[in-house]
Amino acid sequence: MSTYDDAPTWTAPGDQPPMTRAEAQAALSALLDRAAVTHAQVGERFPLFAEPGSGRWTTSRRGSWTGGFWAGLLWLRARVTGDAADREAAARCTGRLAAMVDADTATRGLIFWYGTALADDLVAKALRDRAAHSVLASYEPELGVVPWGSAFGGERLLARVDGVPGIVPLLAPVEPEAAASHLRRHLQLCLAEPPFTWCLRYDTDAGWTPRDAPPPGWARGPAWLLLAVADAVHHLTGPDDDWRGPYEPADLLGVLAPTLLRIPPADETSPDGPRDTSAAALTAFALLKLGRREQATTLLAQLVRDHVTEDGRLLDGCYDLGSGTAVRHELVWGDFFLACALAVLTGVIDAGEV
Repeated sequence: MSTYDDAPTWTAPGDQPPMTRAEAQAALSALLDRAAVTHAQVGERFPLFAEPGSGRWTTSRRGSWTGGFWAGLLWLRARVTGDAADREAAARCTGRLAAMVDADTATRGLIFWYGTALADDLVAKALRDRAAHSVLASYEPELGVVPWGSAFGGERLLARVDGVPGIVPLLAPVEPEAAASHLRRHLQLCLAEPPFTWCLRYDTDAGWTPRDAPPPGWARGPAWLLLAVADAVHHLTGPDDDWRGPYEPADLLGVLAPTLLRIPPADETSPDGPRDTSAAALTAFALLKLGRREQATTLLAQLVRDHVTEDGRLLDGCYDLGSGTAVRHELVWGDFFLACALAVLTGVIDAGEV
């Protein structure tokens, strides 16, 4: 069988010198200092996106689908500083995620895996276990997926690509067959034929039919799916290693990665429109998890040198291009994945931890 290391080497646009360890450490420090500023600003609420000029955050009471990234960023800060107050802040934030345990949404993978993976207390681990069993109860065996769900309105029986990452490591300890099926089905549906589809609807008469939102050119579509594949490489092995379906690992990397090895437009069909640095950040992290350090480091150098401010804000993220919401902003998940990638590069965490 092919391995990810068998995949070809791609070079991102530009000719930037390699990122040094000192540069990565300085960037990580700035991002985690920014997290402390954000914590002071948002208090008991969850940050979503921040204005590029003022740095002021728009927040959520329950965290929406992004709450786990804020908890995870606080846990990473506590890991680096070793400060008891930082650890307590992370633990309190993680406790507030409990409001989403039984929410009908596949984004519980994002919330409860990335929000607890770096936690070092038993309460967070118990919360993750509760969430895993609740997600498993939502699994539809006949469809082979945990449906997108109705928690945020709209149709429930959807397969959406942003409902895949996090689900595999969340479900793998509880029911690995369901975890593998969820990823395998999304790979089959999303990559059936180009242009790729990032959301499909199910009904008993027509089966799975593509939806037009998010659009085929959505930059985070392939990035989310690449991250889900990276999750599976670390958490589905041995007899549960059946998530690939017809795809060889190198084929998946070859299909998904080449379009991502730069700071992509938020929608590939609008190349002159806003970029989405959050797509690049989560891609870089996924590449590190897949052992593609050279490609990840090239991408991280672009992010740090061109899009991170001196006070540690990753700008030029696009929350929602369709509605025009926060199209050049700092995004909490962009900060999280960039910080995690830099933490892997500098040896603070292992790529398989998150």
